[in-house]
Amino acid sequence: MYIGRFLIVAPELAAYRVSSRSFPNRRVVEREAALTVAPTTDAPETDNPYVSYNCVRTTGESAVVGNGSHVDPITEKLDLGYPARDALAESLLALDYEKDDYDTPRIAGVVGDDGAFVGTVRRDALLVREVDEPTLVATYEKDAPEAFDLEASTAADAAREVYDLEFEHAVCAAGLARAEDGFSLAIENGN
Repeated sequence: MYIGRFLIVAPELAAYRVSSRSFPNRRVVEREAALTVAPTTDAPETDNPYVSYNCVRTTGESAVVGNGSHVDPITEKLDLGYPARDALAESLLALDYEKDDYDTPRIAGVVGDDGAFVGTVRRDALLVREVDEPTLVATYEKDAPEAFDLEASTAADAAREVYDLEFEHAVCAAGLARAEDGFSLAIENGN
């Protein structure tokens, strides 16, 4: 089954995976306290604004994961002291779903001191939920938050586990987990 880009958020951990039929030549790279989805050196040129973006950012006692440019304003709102639920809802509503041929939903999650949250904005709905168990939301087919069995306990395990899931067209993945001094981050580019 092809569910597109997806994330799984739990109270102490989160993971994000790029699954793509259109732009498979991408990888996750570490850049200035963020994990960024970027084209590989052999990727064809594109002016598509949805191909490269920060997929993980950390701030203070929170970490944000998502499938696009909305990760940055969510992080900025958390920096300003917004509760996670409000930062997700305001940013997702302001940027709305992606205006591409598929009306692709934006998905995001926050792991932090005030809980774990997952959100999505689709053409027909804005959903933001607090989660107390691993919860998946995807751009296609599974575009409403649902409980999901995730075994990982570390950032590296989370990135690897979501990369290896049976959903079609895995490209790259990122994981994050709470650590004593903040968050640990991990990258899985399928190498």
